[in-house]
Amino acid sequence: MSRLNPDKLSVEYMEGVNATDPIIPRCYTLTHSDLTAELFLTIGPNFDYDRITNMRDEVLGEWVNRKGEYYFYVYLMVDGEKGMTVVRNYVFHRELPLALEAIREGDSDFFEAHIEFNFVPILVFFQSKNPKYNKVENWGTFSNYETILKE
Repeated sequence: MSRLNPDKLSVEYMEGVNATDPIIPRCYTLTHSDLTAELFLTIGPNFDYDRITNMRDEVLGEWVNRKGEYYFYVYLMVDGEKGMTVVRNYVFHRELPLALEAIREGDSDFFEAHIEFNFVPILVFFQSKNPKYNKVENWGTFSNYETILKE
């Protein structure tokens, strides 16, 4: 896994969301450039569908409240072109820690204003037509993905 370079992370807030509020709805759309290794994080009241491409390699996340408990849900489209599900599953598992670190760093004011959200469970929905890859995994909490400060 690569470590996050904060200089390569761009963050944009959509109308209806600011650096600390609201909690719900608060959705994250993380995309990247293969050419420049830049990451682009949009935070808004819904997903930034304009940034989603037909490659479907974005990371989508949102805060949810179920029966009074908060969770952070992540949605990943594992299926791709024919025969690519295995590769995409591998790449998502390899790169997801970087993506979670980017979300944590990109919305750091939110996490500082709402300290308790550093310790909310992250549930990742790997979405696939193949039952072997269509699963939900617990990826810990955002406290595991804080950016190490540069010296």
